[in-house]
Amino acid sequence: MKILHTSDWHLGKNLESFSRLPEQEKFLDDFVKIVEENNVDLVIIAGDIYDSFNPPAKAETLFYNTLKKLTNGDRVVLVIAGNHDNPERLSAASSLAYDQGVILLGLPKTVVPKGDFGKFKIIDSGESFFEIEIKGEKAVVIALPYPSERRLNEIFTFQLDEKSQQESYSERVSLIFNELSKKYRDDTINIAVSHIFVAGGEESASERPIQLGGSFTVEIRHLPQKAQYIALGHLHKPQKISSVLSAYYSGSPIQYSKSEMNQSKSAYLVNLKPGEIAEVKEVFFKNYKPIEVFTCNNIDDAINICNEYKSRDIWAYFEIKTETPLPSSKIKEMKRILPDIVEIRPILPEDEISLEDCDIEDKSIKELFEEFYIRENKIPPKNEVLELFLNIIKEDDEEHETS
Repeated sequence: MKILHTSDWHLGKNLESFSRLPEQEKFLDDFVKIVEENNVDLVIIAGDIYDSFNPPAKAETLFYNTLKKLTNGDRVVLVIAGNHDNPERLSAASSLAYDQGVILLGLPKTVVPKGDFGKFKIIDSGESFFEIEIKGEKAVVIALPYPSERRLNEIFTFQLDEKSQQESYSERVSLIFNELSKKYRDDTINIAVSHIFVAGGEESASERPIQLGGSFTVEIRHLPQKAQYIALGHLHKPQKISSVLSAYYSGSPIQYSKSEMNQSKSAYLVNLKPGEIAEVKEVFFKNYKPIEVFTCNNIDDAINICNEYKSRDIWAYFEIKTETPLPSSKIKEMKRILPDIVEIRPILPEDEISLEDCDIEDKSIKELFEEFYIRENKIPPKNEVLELFLNIIKEDDEEHETS
């Protein structure tokens, strides 16, 4: 069985106030071609289809049109919800989607109905798992859409004992995977799909955290050890998460922040046979509109860079050294030459002064706060802001004196 694993499309996402839908549309057209050229049997989309619970109509239209193109022929598409998705909204079309070759899973407790749906058969199913037959090949799939703390506690109908209920998030996920792994067989292809944060994964700035102080982190040892391939969603950098398991984050298809500007985006093409090690190949995507960051010695250097790159389709960030506020006429000129400038950040001399250069002991709290505020906001704090800060400091000191 040939599988193509992708995730984190974030349809409808903006870069500051700029829409990424034109890039996403180009990606989806290319993605369909990749699927067809590689004769993929099962496409897995491991969560974060959209960027918000209430995606724009055009984003939903793009998604459904893409599903229609992907399922042409005997192909099946499995979609699970991520932490950005509205699970009920994502799975609302499930009853219509099955006959089209699409399985939409919003919540961990979802049960896929058994039956013959033309392009595939569901031979067996239960909460968070199903056995599917595609073109005569059988696969057992553990499918765990984003399990929030509340959803995690609602997954099984069987009662956990008191000790199990007090286990950590990672240990409870392990209990779920261990229970579901009992469905795996030697004569089936055994897959796991989930949208979780696994310890050791390399993060990017564009991901919305799903772990709080590590409390929603899943340890590698708690992943389903018997799975031949584990398709993960959430982290935006494509990466293999384990040296022992075939556990992969496919990453996002587009660079969604400055922190991703040096990342090559991809999906994983996986060839699976019962009882054999997964054959995994990385399939790379085009960079439709690169993110570039320019550090300039002055505003004129920035204008020269704008002229140099004006024929290229890029997202541009500028950091410009200056001793005075940047002239609005120059900023307008930059944006006229290079329209898609996301940010222009002036770097004033005090921004370059390190803490080692400051004689902190000789300055009052008020002076240190004023310097910090100016460094961060480029303007001095208003009197009411300064007074509020000093009152908070005073109250904190009084509490320590009485404790």
